[in-house]
Amino acid sequence: MVVCGLACWRCRWLLPLLLGLAIIMGIIALAGRGWLESESEPYVQQASLWESCTRGQEDLNWNCESLMDYGWGRAAAATYLVGFVILVICFALAVIAFSIEILRFNFVRGIGGLLFVVAAFQIIGLVIYPVKFTEDIPLTGDNMFSWAYGFGWASTVVVIGCAFFFCCLPNWEDEVLGNIKPTYYYSSPERAPYLN
Repeated sequence: MVVCGLACWRCRWLLPLLLGLAIIMGIIALAGRGWLESESEPYVQQASLWESCTRGQEDLNWNCESLMDYGWGRAAAATYLVGFVILVICFALAVIAFSIEILRFNFVRGIGGLLFVVAAFQIIGLVIYPVKFTEDIPLTGDNMFSWAYGFGWASTVVVIGCAFFFCCLPNWEDEVLGNIKPTYYYSSPERAPYLN
């Protein structure tokens, strides 16, 4: 039976898969219209990273205004988008790093450092957005930061976790490469008479 621990060579694809999951959540956050929504009926407000939409209680059509007209809107979108692009680059580098037989551990640690940069950019965008949005955009009714905004934070949390693992992976270099001989524990016949 093969036991696959946290740092074994057979499980090397776990970290790139987690980065892929972070990319999917980042795409949902970038494309989703649920950064801010009305909390209850009547649903009169919704916003994405790119625009804010409102409608009257009896109106069925949304009236949207671009958040790119605001400096903070461009800053929030740019920082989150830059972080996302670097995340995609890190994913490609991780696939390359774990595809080659001789893993370069300094290369893996560099990916971890880049992932911390990704997290910093994404956190900046995720903090700028709600602070400035509530200051500059008139809100109607009870509103909440919703599912797409949550996916942005989920992507960031996964990136932070992967960054720590990528940075710490070289500490287990021998285990990952399989250079450590397994330890076998044998019982003496006196202690285990049923083995005779």
